[in-house]
Amino acid sequence: MRKVQVVKGLAVLCMGMALSMAAACANAGGADSGGDAAEPLKVALLTPGPINDNGWNATAYAGLTLIQEELGAETAYSEKVGNSDAAEFIRGYAEDGYDVIIGHGFEYGDVMKEIAPDFEDTWFLVNSSTLSQEPNLASLSLNNSEQGYLMGSIAALMSQTGKVAAIGGSEIPPITKSVQGFELGAKETVPSIEVLTTMLGGDSDVAKAKETAISFIEEGADVVMTNANQAGLGGIEAAKQKGVLAIGSNQDQNPNAPDTVVTSVIQDYPQAMKVVVERISKGEMKAESQLLGVKEGAIYLAPFHGFEDKIPQETKDKIEAIVASLMDGVKVISNE
Repeated sequence: MRKVQVVKGLAVLCMGMALSMAAACANAGGADSGGDAAEPLKVALLTPGPINDNGWNATAYAGLTLIQEELGAETAYSEKVGNSDAAEFIRGYAEDGYDVIIGHGFEYGDVMKEIAPDFEDTWFLVNSSTLSQEPNLASLSLNNSEQGYLMGSIAALMSQTGKVAAIGGSEIPPITKSVQGFELGAKETVPSIEVLTTMLGGDSDVAKAKETAISFIEEGADVVMTNANQAGLGGIEAAKQKGVLAIGSNQDQNPNAPDTVVTSVIQDYPQAMKVVVERISKGEMKAESQLLGVKEGAIYLAPFHGFEDKIPQETKDKIEAIVASLMDGVKVISNE
């Protein structure tokens, strides 16, 4: 951490005398239990898009705000930073003495890997990546398989037909792993369950998502999960139209269809960012991929809202037991 100290003239002598006397008293009385408070951690964030997009970039800014509010960090951010400009911004923050520089997206990984060796007192953190490099480059990702496992377990427990469906958007690891986790969770929870799955190939076609979900519902699925960002609303609309249940993903989606969305499994990137920066502030950080999930509070269930009194207590107890097993580490879901 870079510190700035300004002392002039006689102030140097007076300060030196005062510090000497304080040191003598401290040594006479044992370990020093006081002292000036440490300088606040300086944390900078780069996002590829605008922080008011109500999506991926807004999530990162919410994380930075949480770090400022709960860890007392001094923060700064730069939005809409493309690959061509990333090196300039990253190096600039490092030269300005920032202790942690967060690139919100795997696209910042290569340039951080190149710059990190020049600033060994700065931590470089890449979100949505598994990149790492000694001694000061780490990455942060959420356990998407664990998220899917929870969604699938709940879907299977809520199903009356013995058939559930999971629809993914873009064929990228965070989405495909959640769909795979869904199938695993459903089948481990209710071995006789039948799981229908597919990928849309994109995250913006709401109509396609709705059409796909309707097709699965007509095949007998009575609980549907769609993890496809904006397109995911199509899956919820289909469930609402056909009178079946839906499981929300990433955010609490119950407000979109209060009589349809039983619960949602939330990915809390702001919490994950805070946890990792707190590890840095405590000197506990390692130059490794940081995978966070239920145990760290980065993945959790939304409330049941209007379904609270409709779900049998036995079913709620089973859901609670699954969450507890993930929280305690009794159940481990690989994200490989």
